[in-house]
Amino acid sequence: MFHLYGCLLMWKKKPNSQYNVASAESLPVKIAGYQRRKMYQEFINCTDVKKDESILDVGVTSDQTYDSSNYLEAWYPEKSSITAVGIDDARFLEEKYKGVTFVQANGLDMPFENQSFDVVHSSAVLEHVGSFENQVKFIAECARVSKRHIFLTTPNRWFPVEFHTVLPLVHWLPKSWFRWILKNIGMELLSKEENLNLLTNSDLQSMIKQIEDYEFKVYSVPLFGWASNLILVGRRL
Repeated sequence: MFHLYGCLLMWKKKPNSQYNVASAESLPVKIAGYQRRKMYQEFINCTDVKKDESILDVGVTSDQTYDSSNYLEAWYPEKSSITAVGIDDARFLEEKYKGVTFVQANGLDMPFENQSFDVVHSSAVLEHVGSFENQVKFIAECARVSKRHIFLTTPNRWFPVEFHTVLPLVHWLPKSWFRWILKNIGMELLSKEENLNLLTNSDLQSMIKQIEDYEFKVYSVPLFGWASNLILVGRRL
């Protein structure tokens, strides 16, 4: 009952620029922050990024509600190695994290030459770029500008709680049903495919077949024995 009451309160809230209705001190946000710590460590381990290598972080947010927002800029020690890209105006990152460079741009069409960065990172953006075709395009664009590795994370659709809405199980329904429910409980923004299009492991496996010159692996990040997030790691051949 407590969880249901909490959900009812959050349904009345407008999603922030991270498409999330949960408050900063809520349990879902604390759990998400804990999981992001694990994903950050996976980023370091999987890409073996060096101090002198350049990193592009695609999809930074202007929202500063959560401690784990823009976690790469916050936690990676070599700030001058990071170029942060996002559709939001996140110029505050340059002031908050001295050395970081911010470029306002869309991750589907970035203003960089091929292989401009050693490593490309993107956290919880893939589910917000729209259709399946756009999601493939986003992965391909990240691959295009990377010299050797891409590292993308996204929530697992088959985790029992949907983190953006904090709703249990309804996101397991056919997507059209899930979107109808969101629209009819006042979450119209999140009901639109261009704003929230959740992914499964099999979705990622279908997408990476369309990306050339890369070897891909998909990992999961467990929470209470269940995969809460998926990690897509690509290595240029």
